[in-house]
Amino acid sequence: MKSPLTKLLLALCMVCTASAFAQLPRSTTKTIALNAIDSEQHKILFEAVKVTQMEEILEKAGPFTIFAPSDAAFERFSTEKIKELINSQDKSALKSLLTYHIVAGHLTASRILRAMCRGNGKASFTTIQGKKLLAHMEGFDIVLTDPMGNQARITSADLNLKNGVAHEIDSVILPSQM
Repeated sequence: MKSPLTKLLLALCMVCTASAFAQLPRSTTKTIALNAIDSEQHKILFEAVKVTQMEEILEKAGPFTIFAPSDAAFERFSTEKIKELINSQDKSALKSLLTYHIVAGHLTASRILRAMCRGNGKASFTTIQGKKLLAHMEGFDIVLTDPMGNQARITSADLNLKNGVAHEIDSVILPSQM
């Protein structure tokens, strides 16, 4: 017998999945790297990808799921900290930050929701950095939580790309204290 919470999550998953499919761009020939170049909302993200020399990986490898903070999300995080990370001689902290926003595989919103349904409302995903991101629902939003307790909401889901999928998020998530 299913608990009321399980039934509610299942119903919510079906509604959100149907809504996500209705809004999906069906396919594109752009890769994650090329999409970042063209995006007006992700200039800081692309600059970080460029200075860490991750363009080629995001251009040729995959599939990946990228939780892409918008420029507004980076500015709320700390404009000064981002400038410091981008201008630093040692790019390891910036690369760690970027790889924490990328998961191997093609995780559409519906796949994330299904994983949460199987996990009684929560799902864990391992980033390419090797750390965990936790996903859960708050209202109709998929929310990601990092190990420090910081949260980011997916504000725009399922930009299907040649080598993966991108979800825009409203905050920068952190692999550790920065």
